[in-house]
Amino acid sequence: MSKNNPYEEVPEKNSEMFLNVKRVICYIILIIAALIALFPFVLLLVNATRPHAAIQQGFSLIPGGSLLNNLKNTLATNDLPVMRGMFNSFLISALACGLSVYFSAFTAYGIHVYDFKIRKPVMSFIMLIMMVPTQVSALGFVQLMMNFKLTNSLIPLIIPTIAAPATYFFMKQYMESALPLDIVEAARIDGSNELKTFNRIIMPIMKPAIAVQAIFTFVTNWNNYFLPALLLTKKEMKTLPVLIAQLRSADYLKFDMGKVYFLIAFSIIPVVVVYLLLSKFIIRGVALGSVKG
Repeated sequence: MSKNNPYEEVPEKNSEMFLNVKRVICYIILIIAALIALFPFVLLLVNATRPHAAIQQGFSLIPGGSLLNNLKNTLATNDLPVMRGMFNSFLISALACGLSVYFSAFTAYGIHVYDFKIRKPVMSFIMLIMMVPTQVSALGFVQLMMNFKLTNSLIPLIIPTIAAPATYFFMKQYMESALPLDIVEAARIDGSNELKTFNRIIMPIMKPAIAVQAIFTFVTNWNNYFLPALLLTKKEMKTLPVLIAQLRSADYLKFDMGKVYFLIAFSIIPVVVVYLLLSKFIIRGVALGSVKG
């Protein structure tokens, strides 16, 4: 830049100012979007601390003083075994999450690593199953469980989750981008068997994909209402979503909005905990991928 022409600095300053304005606009848009996304959760938490009469009076962002009272009323309801429902939901979600993620990754590993004759038909069949909605096969599934005398049991809500086509598809796509076959070949040369190779070498590489699918699978099973409502009739076997729906459908004299909001707020705590525990693996995987790229 010439010392005799100070006006050459003007385009650079204008460009920098334009970038700063764009950055500020982006931050404002993101803050507004975050506030819109968080508003329902804030309203849920606030209403969980308010009594039924105050909630009926209208909208408020000021917390009330009925949190303990709502907790006491919720736990004191005879037809609403909240803690048992929480345990049932957590047991189903945790076991379904573990089984689904592990066996889906194992299936994706087998199809990705091995080259056999019916490889493509098997992949097409799994994709075809993924397109079938749960509601289509629900009637036959419920009838089958009744014939096996497995109603009012948690087994039908856990074991079938091993076959998870959507989870398999995600794992398969991740392996194609992040798992070179040279690693498997090197492990075989070193004398490692397939199960040991998968558990000790492939699973650590798959941590970001496993964390993502673990979160999705846990949340899906935690919020599952359709099949538990069809299979579980005993109150001690019901899951938390079924109990929430039962509380919301109570008659007018027993209906308490404070209890409903408290129970919904209570039910999202495990989901938040699971996300906080697994999100670090997602962030680490993204950062590692950007470094490799």
